[in-house]
Amino acid sequence: MEEIMHIAGHVLEHSIEDTLYLIPFLFVTYLAMEWLEHKAGDKAQNAIKRAGKAGPVIGAVLGVVPQCGFSAAASTLYAGRVITVGTLIAVLLSTSDEMIPIFLAAQVPLSTMGAILGAKVVVGIVAGLALDGVLRLLHRPEEHLRIHELCQRDHCHCNGECHACEENPELAYEAEKDEEHHHDHAGASIVKSALKHTAQVTVFIFIVTLLLNVVLETVGEDALAQILGSNSALSVVVAAIVGLIPNCAASVVIADLYVEGVLGAGAMFAGLLVSAGVGLLVLFRANRRPKQNLIIVAILLVVGIVAGAIVSAAGIVF
Repeated sequence: MEEIMHIAGHVLEHSIEDTLYLIPFLFVTYLAMEWLEHKAGDKAQNAIKRAGKAGPVIGAVLGVVPQCGFSAAASTLYAGRVITVGTLIAVLLSTSDEMIPIFLAAQVPLSTMGAILGAKVVVGIVAGLALDGVLRLLHRPEEHLRIHELCQRDHCHCNGECHACEENPELAYEAEKDEEHHHDHAGASIVKSALKHTAQVTVFIFIVTLLLNVVLETVGEDALAQILGSNSALSVVVAAIVGLIPNCAASVVIADLYVEGVLGAGAMFAGLLVSAGVGLLVLFRANRRPKQNLIIVAILLVVGIVAGAIVSAAGIVF
């Protein structure tokens, strides 16, 4: 019984820690999105369209900062269509999660860390630009901001009781120029709405993280290490799949095994490319389009496996 209580306390402590540090990222992100909806009007639409082509470059550079909070923020912004899918992919691929702390603790040379991070940024930029470019070539229509849609779904009523906006969310961004459709889109506090969104997502992340930590604590990170270490022929594929686990344990195990020499550079690179912390968790919560989310996961997996295979085939050791 004492052992069970110890495990329960350990799981609860880690789940709270994993969730708490995301709150500032989520709140700032939702605050910015609420401001875009209420204050910027359709000017925001035009500005985002102009900046869209450079999005993957900016996203990949920001994503490399050692915090998976950026991947959570990017997923939220994509759900509101503030950024393109290419920018989201760039952020998710470049996110380093727990890699840097593990490498620093193991005294991995800074040149090695820099090379890995640089390669992640390059892959993120190339994949993001390519994806956005392909969508433009296919003449896919540019999507309107969907911040208002997120508000309606979460019942925050941040635009008051506007039935026209409920039926046609894009009208929320056109109030400035349509005199016939004019009302107070900032009727409720922007801060209050952002807090409500943040609280809802935080509760969701905490519950799922708690369940994941229970499984990982029960099965153990050693089991993950054994799965990765016992499939040397398929290590790149297996590492990429393990990287999809929306928990810092994935990047910790992959980085540890690379430091210990169990994983090769290709498998390590594939796993750490795909490992985006809770970014995917937030994506499935905020972007209620399961098919779209699964396609994004598939793209991440394919890019990770291909990049890892190239590193292995080329004999790159970073």
